[in-house]
Amino acid sequence: MKLGIIGAGNVGGTLGTRWAQAGHTVVFSSSDLTSAKMKQVLEKAGSNASAASVQDTVAASEIVVLATPWEAVEDIVKTTPGWDGKIIIDATNPLLPALSGLALGTTTSAAEMVAGWAPRAKVVKAFNTVGANIMADPKFPGHKVALFYCGDDKDAKQQVHTLAAELGFDPLDAGPLTQARVLEPFAMLWISLAYLAGFGRDIGFQFLRR
Repeated sequence: MKLGIIGAGNVGGTLGTRWAQAGHTVVFSSSDLTSAKMKQVLEKAGSNASAASVQDTVAASEIVVLATPWEAVEDIVKTTPGWDGKIIIDATNPLLPALSGLALGTTTSAAEMVAGWAPRAKVVKAFNTVGANIMADPKFPGHKVALFYCGDDKDAKQQVHTLAAELGFDPLDAGPLTQARVLEPFAMLWISLAYLAGFGRDIGFQFLRR
């Protein structure tokens, strides 16, 4: 699969590296393609990975992951051509400064905003409810970490499901894209427990069935 990762920070770098190591073709993009961080990511990701401009990354990819700070997303999506027919995985959270809450909620979501800016893309909300360290290693003794996703296109969601399962998650379809209105606040629960309640970052949620 041809994957594009916009953002080579902790989340984008981790996801793209693991998928490249699993055999997918991955193109990374960031604000500085020659930065030490980008060089480090490419070296770790291996021969299946490369770096390109945002426009070239979108053009070369079947699925594009948005893994930048929320405040950069609108400009990236609106100024980049070529989104039609692409699957966009929105891994962002519209965080307020100091992790004090969300800039959006209840009546819309970051994912729905992205869908409005790229109306002919297939947007799936995913990979926003756990930290990059859990993306790097989602295995807990005897358990898999739940990875919720949502979207309006069945086939796009299935592809995201497969990508999440490859990483070792328990992928769970949470419904239509409007469910991002609850998944983004759910991300705040993980963030607040990890950073504010003192549990640390090595935590995850399990989905129990019977």
